[in-house]
Amino acid sequence: MEEGNSSSYRPGNETEPGYGMGASFSTADIVVIAAYFALNVLVGVWSSCRVSRNTLQGYFLAGRDMAWWPIGASLFASSEGSGLFIGLAGTGAASGIAVAGFEWNATYVLLALAWVFVPVYISAEIVTMPEYLQKRFGGERIRMYLSALSLLLSVFTKISTDLYSGALFIHVCLGWNLYLSTVLMLVVTALYTIAGGLAAVIYTDALQTVIMIIGAVILSVSAFRQIGGYARLEEVYLRAIPARIIPNASCHLPRADAMHMFRDARSGDLPWPGMLFGLSILATWYWCTDQVIVQRSLSAKNLSHAKGGSILASYLKMLPMGLIIMPGMISRALYPDSVGCVDPGECRKVCGSEVGCSNIAYPKLVIELMPSGLRGLMIAVMMAALMSSLTSIFNSSSTLFTMDIWKKFRRRASERELLLVGRLVTVILVAASLVWIPILQSANSGQLYVYIQSVTSYLAPPVTAVFVLAVFWERTNEKGAFWGMMVGLALGVMRMVLEFVHPPGRCGEADLRPTIARLHYLYFAIILCGLSAIVIVAVSLLTEPQPRDRVVGLTWRTASHRATRQRTLPATTPPHKGCGEPGCSRPWRGAGRGLCAGDAAPSPAVAPRNQAARDEGERPLWARVCCVNAVVLICVNIYFYGYFA
Repeated sequence: MEEGNSSSYRPGNETEPGYGMGASFSTADIVVIAAYFALNVLVGVWSSCRVSRNTLQGYFLAGRDMAWWPIGASLFASSEGSGLFIGLAGTGAASGIAVAGFEWNATYVLLALAWVFVPVYISAEIVTMPEYLQKRFGGERIRMYLSALSLLLSVFTKISTDLYSGALFIHVCLGWNLYLSTVLMLVVTALYTIAGGLAAVIYTDALQTVIMIIGAVILSVSAFRQIGGYARLEEVYLRAIPARIIPNASCHLPRADAMHMFRDARSGDLPWPGMLFGLSILATWYWCTDQVIVQRSLSAKNLSHAKGGSILASYLKMLPMGLIIMPGMISRALYPDSVGCVDPGECRKVCGSEVGCSNIAYPKLVIELMPSGLRGLMIAVMMAALMSSLTSIFNSSSTLFTMDIWKKFRRRASERELLLVGRLVTVILVAASLVWIPILQSANSGQLYVYIQSVTSYLAPPVTAVFVLAVFWERTNEKGAFWGMMVGLALGVMRMVLEFVHPPGRCGEADLRPTIARLHYLYFAIILCGLSAIVIVAVSLLTEPQPRDRVVGLTWRTASHRATRQRTLPATTPPHKGCGEPGCSRPWRGAGRGLCAGDAAPSPAVAPRNQAARDEGERPLWARVCCVNAVVLICVNIYFYGYFA
């Protein structure tokens, strides 16, 4: 090992492979973990009792009665599962801070969700995203396709990655078998999701967020103290070279641009055009069209609470740079022989994977730096991240299958049957995810976060193109949307197959992949979205347009016309429908009137409603408060981008 690597700030001897694994826990650690689980169960039971779990609205949308703060916390916790804790820290260890762009980009699409997409979804009176496409275009095939694709993405990029990363954390900390740890994760996470519905998920997510932030702050402070502060981060990171390297190769060297957010368009591992445009496409799919995320916003009391939730989540998404990514870099600086290993034989001994061990960066810090009691807290933090993410995905996936697939074949199914099916589908998804874990374990040079984003780049861009055009271009029709998705799916699957057939060469090996397989996944996302949009526009223009009355209330421009649409309903329509049912006339369903204005005066169809219903609309004061916070948030985001650019 080079002289620069034997610095005094490294705790303990790390010469033995796997050092630190299977560390013993003290009584204090066990007490902290037990207390966490007890508190989690209490919150889950309390929140489940607040909303009826025996109705579809109560189980899948928490009765549409959630406040802004649990929604914002749940949006953050759902996205920051154990897969991202492990993946962000691992990619930070492997390549530096640029991966923070995936977190900071969320600011703009979260605001787009609350100010643009949610008003349209509210106007459409939907529970699931495939349901929106069916209402917007008519027919069943596009709804069925999106439901199936969403379930596949849940297996490939969400459930399996969270299970693997949570089990990896337990494996590193306790030395338990990886698959035994996975089964234990499932038992803990599935129980209250199946029992409690969305209300239990959102409130427990709020608890998980608090615990995650507290634990991550403590570990981050300890890590920075270990290297002598932030000022020394770049210096110690650039000296993190493992003792065993591959001859005639440079992959063991830390990236020279590790502290730069924007990287070279051709040679960068995260090229700046891809981060600017390709990432925005992926983020729009995830934050504005994915069931897991949108379902939380649709559970809000009114539009102000939906906006407040997005703003809180956006502020929280600024934190992972200092709490997860930089600690991952510090972990490589402290333990270069394990976290930064490049020799396949050495890596296999350290973490069981020949393609690299950067994924153990975060759990390695926990084991080495945290004292008794706080180590137990960090185990609770990772369990919190895992549970918050998995429970969100379980609930949303069961919603998709039940409402969009099962009801098609069982149109007269009772609520009891639908709720039972929604709970059983969770078990099936879990089994499918377990089968996929060995494949993702060796994908993308051992960087879990890169795997998640690359698979998303192959399957999600056509969905983004369809939703954006459906919301903003009224001429889009069903034939255009469907064939745009089909062409995009064919191209995306071809690229994904090439990814697994021709994986990137290991350290020291020549890159023999075909040109299309070498194209960066963020660039491919741009091309795929563009081609899908071209097909959608071309087919829509060459075929008959949608009837005018079909798009009223279902696009950005016509969302404010919902009141007009309500006036055309038959006189026999019951005046007091619930918000998840046809005929609902809450004033905030017309929230698409303006970006920063409250509701206009209610239409004649709405006027007979009592004043309590009127109070549920977006009041001008809170609409302006939300807008001011959105502007402040954007300014903070731009400042951080500029500082680290």
